[in-house]
Amino acid sequence: MDAAMSKRGPSAPPMEKPRGGRARSVAELLPDAGRAAFRRFGFVQSAVVSRWGEIVGPRYAGVSTPESIRFPHGERTGGTLNLVVRGAHATMMQHIAPEVIERVNRFFGYAAVAKVQIRQGDVPVPAPRAAPPSLRPVPVELGASLRTIADPELKAVLEALAAGVAATRGAPVMGVDE
Repeated sequence: MDAAMSKRGPSAPPMEKPRGGRARSVAELLPDAGRAAFRRFGFVQSAVVSRWGEIVGPRYAGVSTPESIRFPHGERTGGTLNLVVRGAHATMMQHIAPEVIERVNRFFGYAAVAKVQIRQGDVPVPAPRAAPPSLRPVPVELGASLRTIADPELKAVLEALAAGVAATRGAPVMGVDE
């Protein structure tokens, strides 16, 4: 009989080996899960789909949508961007394919795409995003510097902040019940 077995007794469970490796945070594990999900659909980043209008511009985004990016096995460069293009716009998209490749690669920051493959199909019309309207006029003393801001969303948020600051009376008092 084994010496270890005699110390534990016949009914004791066998000793398990300690597990190796270190504890990993959820943040370390999630990129692997996301990578597997997007690999199924051929996307390196979901941002290509969500920011397609910024990448190619509103004119081309209205008639095309990215379907997938396929890379050679084990590579992350020299991929094929598969686009769905509405009807007769496919010929136009073939002519501007080098520009689309350049813009997508500029978005990635490296030569991710080498060619574009076009398939005709139905493309949903993207809904235009409107900037939120300003709720109240900004006081003249607070809004003079806001007139030079070109981005309408940023301007609206800063105007709302300025209006909130203008509506306060004095410094906030902490810990006092009213």
